[in-house]
Amino acid sequence: MIKKVYREGGAYSSDMVIDEVSVSVKRLTKNYGKITAVNDISFDVLRGEIFGFLGPNGAGKTTTIRIITTATKADSGEVYLNSFDILKNPLEAKNSMGVVSQYINLDMELTCKENLIVHGMLHNMKKRKILERIDYLLDYIEIKDKENVQVEKISGGMQRKLMIARALMHEPEILFLDEPTVGLDAHSKRKIWDLMVKINSENKTIFLTTHYIEEAQQLCNRVAIINSGNLIEVDTPENMIDKIGIIALDVFNHDDCTTYFFDSREKALESASKMDGKIIIREANLEDVFLDKTGRRVKK
Repeated sequence: MIKKVYREGGAYSSDMVIDEVSVSVKRLTKNYGKITAVNDISFDVLRGEIFGFLGPNGAGKTTTIRIITTATKADSGEVYLNSFDILKNPLEAKNSMGVVSQYINLDMELTCKENLIVHGMLHNMKKRKILERIDYLLDYIEIKDKENVQVEKISGGMQRKLMIARALMHEPEILFLDEPTVGLDAHSKRKIWDLMVKINSENKTIFLTTHYIEEAQQLCNRVAIINSGNLIEVDTPENMIDKIGIIALDVFNHDDCTTYFFDSREKALESASKMDGKIIIREANLEDVFLDKTGRRVKK
């Protein structure tokens, strides 16, 4: 059971408890020839949480997401979305999720409204419901004034928001966001963060992959770290940081930096007094955990 906690910025409600399973992955394996992209991994995503999926390039993130969202078949293992087996009940599973690619895949020649109409039609929604959802969602993502503007004429940040609105058209319970803020400026990125928090506040489950570690640390209830196809750890960002030490001591000698971790600032200061070189004492973060677990930094 995961209890949401209030973080700076108001991301979470302190009285919301989530314990139902929204996504269940059991012993998932996928090979491409002699390469094992996903190696017997299992984890659950709880209903109503923002779940981060982190890993360096080639770690198996994309393959895992493609399997979960029914775009690729696994060699073995099981996946359940809202209790629906994705192989036995693919239509029900697909209707329970919305998927936002990291690549802009809107129809640039259509207007914002027309892009949403097409999506609604593909999901066999009735005309009245489509129009109701469009009015609601364009207000929701704050681009109602752009509804009749061609997509190619709106900003990248607005395009990202429109992709999220499109994924929400059929009212899915689970939203998969693959690198939703890649390539955006700081202001647009924060707008997407705000939108994610807003969506999540309505008890929607968000499955997030991101290269921005601070994004995962700020937004996610729990994160999973995958490396070379193996699931390394699943826990809250706070617990992961606590395990390595909440205070980091960076020691710079020429071009090298060595980082040590401590459970208190006092211990870090005591150790620093015995070291040579440029020294920085700071709070440990999720990127430190990632580097400790994988030996690699995420490339932005």
